[in-house]
Amino acid sequence: MADIKHQIDELRRTIDHHNYKYYVEALPEISDREFDKLLEELKKLEQAHPDLITPDSPTQRVGGQPIPGFKTVKHREPMLSIENTYNPAELREFD
Repeated sequence: MADIKHQIDELRRTIDHHNYKYYVEALPEISDREFDKLLEELKKLEQAHPDLITPDSPTQRVGGQPIPGFKTVKHREPMLSIENTYNPAELREFD
């Protein structure tokens, strides 16, 4: 169990680092797909070990803080997320 906790902690640190590089510095070091794979790995580990889920986990919050200068906007229609779609079948399912 200590190995799983260590793996989860390491994934969280890695994801937090990449979130900072992407959202704050606007200098991503990895592709979106590589990032999504890290997050998916963390989700699977947390699903298998729900006792290790913490409120500050990247799976429990939005990726990053808004860059200064962005304004809050109220949308007339809800913004829908396509989530992580990597093939035509997933895109058709969303549509």
